[in-house]
Amino acid sequence: MNKNQSLPWDHPRFRSWIAVARACQLMQQSLTRSLAELDIKPPHLDILVNLYRFEGISQQELARKLLVGRSNMSMLLPQMEKRGLIERRGDTRDKRVLRLYLTGEGRRLTEAAMVIQTDLIERSLSQEPIEQCMATATSMERIITVLLSDLSDED
Repeated sequence: MNKNQSLPWDHPRFRSWIAVARACQLMQQSLTRSLAELDIKPPHLDILVNLYRFEGISQQELARKLLVGRSNMSMLLPQMEKRGLIERRGDTRDKRVLRLYLTGEGRRLTEAAMVIQTDLIERSLSQEPIEQCMATATSMERIITVLLSDLSDED
């Protein structure tokens, strides 16, 4: 690189990208630590919260929402089922489709985990004005749209 070319870290967009990546990594580490008392990890929480919100969602819909492959689902779901947190039931109209539901224990655990996650979010963002939180969310949603579009173009 010659002296007149700027380095990537000199660009505001690069700085922003790195800051988001580091924040995401630290959020995952903090959430992992905070959820340890419930013996679940963030991927389990993602599944539980989605089943809490969208009871009866199919495995395929869940994988799509979580941006993960079916192989990830096929590893996590049996563990959670064995633990008594979720149950899979056949779809009444399409026998090829499995629908996912929380058990009573799964619902209780999800509610406890959501309290932990909400407390972590409040501690992490309490110094940020609500307007800044909303601006950040809007910006991240635009980035998500671009990246999802890039991924679908590759498929």
